[in-house]
Amino acid sequence: MAWLDKAWVDTALEALTAFFLIAGALITFISSFGMVHLRDFYLRMHGPAKATTLGVGLILVACMFYFLLIERTFHIQLLLVTIFLLITAPISAHLLAKVALHQKLPSDISTTGAPSELREEDVGQEPDTPHPEDPGSGQRHSP
Repeated sequence: MAWLDKAWVDTALEALTAFFLIAGALITFISSFGMVHLRDFYLRMHGPAKATTLGVGLILVACMFYFLLIERTFHIQLLLVTIFLLITAPISAHLLAKVALHQKLPSDISTTGAPSELREEDVGQEPDTPHPEDPGSGQRHSP
């Protein structure tokens, strides 16, 4: 890669690395305040799940630029970790919120837009087949 040997490319890569590193660190730092200052589980989960995904993603992009600048090679591993993070972090936050709803975890009274009650079709049903260790568990209970 002959174009990487020019002086202006080094300066541009250093500037991009610094920008992404500082932006990622600031976003991650700001999202940490969400864990401390927000009132209930749903709010505490929302801020850090969104902002930390972006913040750590930007730090990983800065790492890609850094190793491109220092070693003059592109590390596909950093790109794969970034993609993995961007896919899995929102999914895990969604699953945590869904479990909290099913466990009927209370939200703060002053929180606006609180989740509504679960509809009957959203709540899991008992299985029709009995569990091997508890033969009576498959029987439906009439309300």
